[in-house]
Amino acid sequence: MQRISLSHPLLPLRGTQTTRDLEQQAAHLPPGTLMQRAGTASARLALALAPHSTRFWILAGPGNNGGDGLEAARVLHLQGLAVGVTLAADPQRLPPDAHRALARARTAGVPVQATPPSPDELRGALAIDALFGLGLPARSSRQLTPELEQALSALRQHKGPLLALDLPSGLDADTGTAQPWTVRASATLSLLTLKPGLFTGRGRDEAGDIWWDDLGLPGTDTGPDAWLSSEALPLPRHHVQHKGSFGDVSIVGGSRGMEGAALLAARAAQAAGAGRVHVHLLSEGAAAACLSANPALMFQPLDPPSRPTAWTQHTVVCGCGGGEAIAQVLPAALATAARLVLDADALNAIATDAALQRQLRRRDAKGWPTILTPHPLEAARLLDQQTADVQGDRLRKAQDLSQSLSCVVVLKGSGSVIAAPQAVPCINLPGNASLATAGTGDVLAGWLGGWWAQSPGTSADRGELQRHAHQVARQAVAWHGAASEPPRAGPLRAESLIDALSDRLQALAWIFHQVA
Repeated sequence: MQRISLSHPLLPLRGTQTTRDLEQQAAHLPPGTLMQRAGTASARLALALAPHSTRFWILAGPGNNGGDGLEAARVLHLQGLAVGVTLAADPQRLPPDAHRALARARTAGVPVQATPPSPDELRGALAIDALFGLGLPARSSRQLTPELEQALSALRQHKGPLLALDLPSGLDADTGTAQPWTVRASATLSLLTLKPGLFTGRGRDEAGDIWWDDLGLPGTDTGPDAWLSSEALPLPRHHVQHKGSFGDVSIVGGSRGMEGAALLAARAAQAAGAGRVHVHLLSEGAAAACLSANPALMFQPLDPPSRPTAWTQHTVVCGCGGGEAIAQVLPAALATAARLVLDADALNAIATDAALQRQLRRRDAKGWPTILTPHPLEAARLLDQQTADVQGDRLRKAQDLSQSLSCVVVLKGSGSVIAAPQAVPCINLPGNASLATAGTGDVLAGWLGGWWAQSPGTSADRGELQRHAHQVARQAVAWHGAASEPPRAGPLRAESLIDALSDRLQALAWIFHQVA
């Protein structure tokens, strides 16, 4: 068993169907083996989470998740602890393994009743949610029985610690969407596999601290549905290198009144370690004022804007604060930038222009990778859908968008998704709601550009170049999220985020230099 933390670089995520397939691969084990292992693991974690508690209440549902809870109740009871079970199901209609678990619990002397205890009776107890697990996807239209509603009400009103087995009841394992009545846990033990829905959408809010036990089946030929991505390592720097060794970034954006977005992106690219950062503001006359406060940045006009030939050697970040004016520059960026990050208004312009979309798709055939960084509304515009559609299945929509436009896509939000054509998507683990402030998306775009400029990829194979871009995006997003850890009490200003990114990079680079 392990707690999921930022120390894990990549972990496999498997959704409902893949998990069911793995369960079938364990059919050679004696009946009830996985359920007994799940119950034992759940009891162990419950004791670790509440080591001084002597009272435990398990809400067991009508499926095998309820059987896991019954096995946990038996293990806790045999250790001399006060355990009560509410079985919100017809005992005669339980699946075979869960029915055996119920018989084992009753034989051991575990009290099992049909109604939940009162709030007074639960005071000081650790509650265990073993109601649904994978058994009720959040998209299900199944109606709850009065008994289930009563049990859920008691569980949601419980004021003490709450451990969810496999998933908080009502949370969809695949999408992170949730029913209105979804249980909010203080900790979740994901059983057999780690579920994508725990890490995106509402999963992070509802699941609490996430633990994982593979139930003794670590080896499998079944590939993951996604990867959980965490920290990235600093890029190496050698004594013989100079600023030209670390690439050039061109920031294109900053229409009148939105110059700050372009400046945030430029400063972030510089903090990431890019050798030179060029800024092309779309606001006439703003460069002089901006230069005085940013002497290390190179402010240059787009003259002529139709032939920025240097961009073939630059990493171009286009769109931050670009406004409507960005549409005039996009054809040149799409036609000349060998490495291109598109954000904000550049995405909005492409969403409404079929010619720009065709030009964007042609870049992949040239071996010129592109990374898009939309938030859910921008992704919805590009897909010609509603924001709710995107948020309802973030993994699939990010994959759909990457496939449609032949790009790497970073779908921002709770559990940012990094997708690329023909690649297993990643869900980013680091980060929290302190990043929900103006400008942090501009910082991400610039940081990504600065990171990519230092490691542009040298393969002549376009598939390899796109895989490299996918890896760069994953690493940059991980850095961006990790700079907000540990979670803060309030919002993180974009300027402070750049400082945090720089400080974290410097600290880790120093550590790796000492080790080397």
